Amino acid sequence: MLVSSVSSDSHTWNLVFLQLLLEELGHRVTNIGSCVPDDLLVEECRRVRPDLVVLSSVNGHGALDGARAVRRLRDEPDLRGLRVVIGGKLGVTGAGAGAHGPELMAAGFDAVFEDTAGVAEFRSYLDRYATPALAAAAAR
Repeated sequence: MLVSSVSSDSHTWNLVFLQLLLEELGHRVTNIGSCVPDDLLVEECRRVRPDLVVLSSVNGHGALDGARAVRRLRDEPDLRGLRVVIGGKLGVTGAGAGAHGPELMAAGFDAVFEDTAGVAEFRSYLDRYATPALAAAAAR
């Protein structure tokens, strides 16, 4: 898995939390940090070849920056099928849960997790769609 923030978000504690959570669940994680430009995200997806990209936002610009980033990934033929999700504070107005979900899904995300939903919905998604690295290695 690859964990990143959106290009305008300099927060890192959310990325560390996500990395620790995912590792605790048995996933291998590459955390590329905060303020990641869209081109670097594309490069790192090609380098790492993750089974899932998790974008996180705390600054409230996740909807704007995230939509642009996922469209950039979807424009690349070799990355078009990559599973990409986003979560956190996605807007600056404090809108309720689901306020940005439809527009972000239309932009190309596979799932959207608004900050008001907490982590349970994200963990449920992982249970359905992401195979932990340890389980994948054992299956080989």
